[in-house]
Amino acid sequence: MSRGGSVVAAQEEDLVVLLDDHDRPCGTASRMSVHTDRTPRHLAFSCYLFDEHGRVLLTRRALGKVTWPGVWTNSCCGHPRPGESMEDAVRRRVGQELGAAVGGLQLVLPDFGYRAVDASGIVENEACPVWVGRLAETVRPDPAEVCETAWIRWDDLSRIADTAPALLSPWCALQVPLLDAAIGKAGAA
Repeated sequence: MSRGGSVVAAQEEDLVVLLDDHDRPCGTASRMSVHTDRTPRHLAFSCYLFDEHGRVLLTRRALGKVTWPGVWTNSCCGHPRPGESMEDAVRRRVGQELGAAVGGLQLVLPDFGYRAVDASGIVENEACPVWVGRLAETVRPDPAEVCETAWIRWDDLSRIADTAPALLSPWCALQVPLLDAAIGKAGAA
């Protein structure tokens, strides 16, 4: 493939699905073009990964990330490509961000969505279904995505989300109590 073809292929892979006022797909746009101070509603996902001891994997966003750099968050986030199933997107991003395969994926919060503004003024505006899964292998994070990881007990994450939500990404702080309500202690799921 020519160099120009590689650039086109990379741009096609970096498209996000735009959503209308009823969260129905209504188009596509490049990921970089939609994350601005006027971010349109688009489709994303969050995933919380657990080990055999019921601990959840937290990741600290790389310092070079455009939004919420250096902030602790859930295990993995991303955007499905146009035409890609959400489950395939979760598996793809876990592989890309964490260098691991995920098992036992379960959609827990299908209707979660949020809007948040980071310190630089960039807006996230996402319909963001939340998944849980299991990791049975060591993670090898991509340093462009993740600068640090920590396995912690779910109760500890729940307490942080309740008492010090500013220590977490806004979506993580909102999702944790909803996961508690939906499935109890998510690590036991």
